[in-house]
Amino acid sequence: MGLRVTLVTAARSSSLLAERFDDDRPLDEAGWYEVQQAAPALIPLGAAELRYCSPTPRSRATGTALGFAPLAQPALRDCDMGRWRGLTLAEVAALEPAAVDAWLTDARTAPHGGEPLLAFITRIGNWLDTRPAEDGEIVAVAEPSVVRAALVYALKAPPATYWNVDVRPLSTVTLTGRPGLWHLQLDAALR
Repeated sequence: MGLRVTLVTAARSSSLLAERFDDDRPLDEAGWYEVQQAAPALIPLGAAELRYCSPTPRSRATGTALGFAPLAQPALRDCDMGRWRGLTLAEVAALEPAAVDAWLTDARTAPHGGEPLLAFITRIGNWLDTRPAEDGEIVAVAEPSVVRAALVYALKAPPATYWNVDVRPLSTVTLTGRPGLWHLQLDAALR
């Protein structure tokens, strides 16, 4: 069978247009409502032997609300955005348009003084590859950026693919396999 890692994206803490880099705000009212609506489908994932979450307030709250009692994993933290932390993309683009262009086109650069995209993807991949190698199930509640990075790593896709993955709040994706050899598993729609 191998290892089965299901990633659950944290509920939102703001509207899409108000999202900020390295955002550490708690769930907003809409986020709590979304968790309540999604709970019947997601609660069974809490039967996994190992339950983790990103250390952000919204990831912890999402995992707790779903009954996962997740253990925060520092390696699952969001990308370090340096001096851009707390700003929106629109704000940064207005202040530093050339730096934003460089960041979006070169995965090895970090004009914000934080973590390059390639290093972020590698860090998330290293977390995946250090999970217990024996058969079992893991669930992890994480920020959308973490889920995107995990998918890029698992599929051995070019880092630029990161920008083409849309991850919505409370969505799930399952990776199966073992360290270094991951497969994307898509499940049939729930009826």
